[in-house]
Amino acid sequence: MEKNFPENFLWGAATSSAQIEGGWNEGGKGASVMDILGGSINGSVFRNQTKEVMPDVFYPSHVGVDFYHNFKEDIRMFSELGLKAYRMSIAWTRIFPNGTEHTANEEGLKFYDDVFDELAKYNIEPIVTILHYDAPLNLANEFGGWPNRKMIDFYVKYCETLFTRYKGKVRNWITFNEINCLLVPFSILTAGTVNMDLKSEDNTDQLRFQALHNQFVASALAVQLGHKIDKDNKIGCMIAYMCNYPLTCRPEDILMAQKEDQIKNMLSGDVQVRGAYPRFAKRYFKDNNIKIEMLPEDDEILKKGTVDFYSLSYYMTNCIGTDETQEKTAGNLVYGMKNPYLEATEWGWQIDPLGLRWVLNNVYDRYQLPIMIVENGMGTADVVENGEINDDYRIDYLQKHIKQISESLEDGVEVIAYTPWSALDLVSLSGGTMKKRYGFIYVDKDDHGEGTLKRIKKKSFYWYRNVIDTNGEEI
Repeated sequence: MEKNFPENFLWGAATSSAQIEGGWNEGGKGASVMDILGGSINGSVFRNQTKEVMPDVFYPSHVGVDFYHNFKEDIRMFSELGLKAYRMSIAWTRIFPNGTEHTANEEGLKFYDDVFDELAKYNIEPIVTILHYDAPLNLANEFGGWPNRKMIDFYVKYCETLFTRYKGKVRNWITFNEINCLLVPFSILTAGTVNMDLKSEDNTDQLRFQALHNQFVASALAVQLGHKIDKDNKIGCMIAYMCNYPLTCRPEDILMAQKEDQIKNMLSGDVQVRGAYPRFAKRYFKDNNIKIEMLPEDDEILKKGTVDFYSLSYYMTNCIGTDETQEKTAGNLVYGMKNPYLEATEWGWQIDPLGLRWVLNNVYDRYQLPIMIVENGMGTADVVENGEINDDYRIDYLQKHIKQISESLEDGVEVIAYTPWSALDLVSLSGGTMKKRYGFIYVDKDDHGEGTLKRIKKKSFYWYRNVIDTNGEEI
């Protein structure tokens, strides 16, 4: 294919601290909301609704894939993969175990110093997410999480510590992972709350939009602070792009898809990129009786705290329409209507490479900001045969999506990074299981915590290494 990936393109891969690190109570780390989320009792997987870690429960995330003790070996393998960038996150509770401390935990700070130094050793650029769903459990229990405005001050202090400590080591920051996921019922993670059952009467649009507003303000303050501490910092937003096509050409379906795109995707982008709530938000709030508590200074904070780049996750597309009898299908934290023209993964996520091109053009037309694709991948139940994992299905998925990134670059879209999910296998977000695997590197661990944690390079590892080596010319 044509050589249209820029020479400085950041080919990478991604993970999150709560899904790979383990060491959940080592090095002075406190408990996060992720540490109580997914567990099992006698092999039965469940989603926790308690306010503390339970002694009789097995939590896979407490060990993760033990990056905490194996980061040097893992980063060496990242170098063998050829990564130019590693999109990762910092565990808030390694830095401030309860979220309320006046002094940061030096052992936690030192751990990430060591990680960044190891990445620098191999010339791998870190792209650091400041909060990837794992807010301190203490803040959830004591303050109710992000619906409470007090969270802003705790978060900004955390950011100030990171920007100051890692000045010169980290240049690319993301304030919140998939911030717009607060707008779907699965919000216990993004809201940083506990006891938030999906069907709870407390899980309301009002509560989630209030939490979202508080995160907008926190993000804007962090952007201003990050620029002040280090003028070389580039700080971005991160949107889980929920692309929904109209199910039919019926005008009602067209309008429904447009409104869904505005609220689920563009609202969060507009506030963080343009620095103000978009005009369509006013009517949505009115029609849905949503009254967000804002302080007089919030408008100015949002205006001054706009981001430097736009990052997104993209896995699949769904359909949306007025015919409720249509078959439903799964997706990244959301469900939608089945598209008859698309195939799907074994988990029901529809595979749509062309949708990525549509999303990239749609976002860039609106914002004209550099775009990072910081999550994109295929979750499957990989099988080891004769010590090998021949994941041709993953290669096919990524190959087709990279082709559409190339087409988007040809369209004039400024894509500057691609970090597929994930660098190595990790604990799944909601269920706490290992069966659904995304990595280029296999990790020998099962849903029950059994396994050696041995790392095995998948077939996709060698394929992606060649993609990077040829800067996208050979895919």
